[in-house]
Amino acid sequence: MYRTVMEQLQKWKEKKHRKPLVIRGARQVGKTWLMKAFGAAEYESTVYINFDNNERMRNLFKGSLAADRLVTGLELYAGHKIDPSNTLLIFDEVQEVPTALTSLKYFNEDAPQYQIICAGSLLGVALHQGTSFPVGKVEFLDLYPLSFSEFLIAMGKERYVELLRQGDFDMATMFKQDYSDLLKQYYYVGGMPEVVQAFADNQDFNEVREIQQRILSAYEQDFSKHAPNETVPRVRMLWNSIPAQLAKENKKFIYGLIKEGARAKEYELAMLWLTDCGLVHKVHRVSAPSLPLKAYEDLKAFKLFLLDVGLLSCMVGLRQDVLLDGNDLFKEFKGALTEQYVLQQLKTIKGLNIYYWTADRGTAEVDFVIDNGKDVIPIEVKAEVNLQAKSLKVYREKFQPRLSIRTSMADYKKEDWLLNLPLWAINTKFGEGG
Repeated sequence: MYRTVMEQLQKWKEKKHRKPLVIRGARQVGKTWLMKAFGAAEYESTVYINFDNNERMRNLFKGSLAADRLVTGLELYAGHKIDPSNTLLIFDEVQEVPTALTSLKYFNEDAPQYQIICAGSLLGVALHQGTSFPVGKVEFLDLYPLSFSEFLIAMGKERYVELLRQGDFDMATMFKQDYSDLLKQYYYVGGMPEVVQAFADNQDFNEVREIQQRILSAYEQDFSKHAPNETVPRVRMLWNSIPAQLAKENKKFIYGLIKEGARAKEYELAMLWLTDCGLVHKVHRVSAPSLPLKAYEDLKAFKLFLLDVGLLSCMVGLRQDVLLDGNDLFKEFKGALTEQYVLQQLKTIKGLNIYYWTADRGTAEVDFVIDNGKDVIPIEVKAEVNLQAKSLKVYREKFQPRLSIRTSMADYKKEDWLLNLPLWAINTKFGEGG
């Protein structure tokens, strides 16, 4: 399965002064597969260590964290000498032994020749529990579910991705029905690697739902197993309220929807836990779209999205027959799936800060406002072909952006201030310098 982050891993390997790399991402987004596939493709040898229930490794990292001592222990564990020039060391489920995280500092300072990649599904949680983290001594890479372009490649549609990468919209528009049908499938299947693989192999929508249900059950078990006891019911209630939050006309998160009278303070920990696990994405409002957006963040107003559109469609019980109903699927649940889809594609683009904007009196709202370090770009998401962009016009009159983007099921069209971008092109065109 092709993952675009493989190219980032290759760049990391080629760096002269590389630091140990930490891969962050929710459970089951493919971190272990990615590390092993990278090791197999790029190195003569790979030493894979899973810290989950690994007493021998727990004991090794209990003592001195001097790099040479640890390497001796790792060599004994692997049963052979470790040549740092052509061996990849993989530390998996590293949050289970926090001192293994701490050891990355000593590897970076005293033995930088060793090439180490780490991952853990609950890394964010571990960090908030006071794990001593080697700040400045490691690099990070975020892994998300497959983007729509990665899904197309998994479905054997590389040429379709190529067209978009080349910016050949005349040709792509001739095949817009194909893109639209594949996008509907993506709304249903989503980007979780196990689900995509099964669908690519068997094209069975029932199997898709079974695997998604299994993934959702595993997340629920994680709540009970890893979240603080007193927070578990709140984590569960908050998680289960997200589909209803996104199905509202105004998608701003409202605590009262979790249960009547609920307050922010009661759910702070639960929210932090879900974001730390990578299961939800929090998108804050900005009061003014100026650089850097973070300086204008409104901490009280935000929207909450899930990590994957397929899991959202499973949670809301999206029916299979909706896939056949023209473009109705894109309007289902007041466009909730479409906004979730767009956010998910934007998240896969490195170096983007994502917010949304509403006028102070709520008279206009722009779904996403992104900051790529140079420009602030407003993005309006339309779940259908009705293209009245009233909010975007209000925004433009007020702030005069260099470029505005409207994404919908309408055809590609570049006007003087507005780029009409089909929903099926947002990841490829926008994510790769378009």
